[in-house]
Amino acid sequence: MKAGIISSDSEILGGTPVFKGTRVPIQTLFDYIKYDSVQEFLIGFPHISREMVEDVLDLAAKRATKPVKLKKNNAPVA
Repeated sequence: MKAGIISSDSEILGGTPVFKGTRVPIQTLFDYIKYDSVQEFLIGFPHISREMVEDVLDLAAKRATKPVKLKKNNAPVA
């Protein structure tokens, strides 16, 4: 996975996480996956490569499947 595929800058879309070097929000990819397809996303945003999409999905999968650390009282660690 390429390092730094996602960027967040207060000067770009108010700090919304975007594909690095673009103004395309990461959330847009997830909306396409939820309601349509990756292929439709790539058609709509031709300057985003399939490799970039796969890197973001890999990162999301790693974070989403990472075990949650709990405090002694079983509350998630903030």
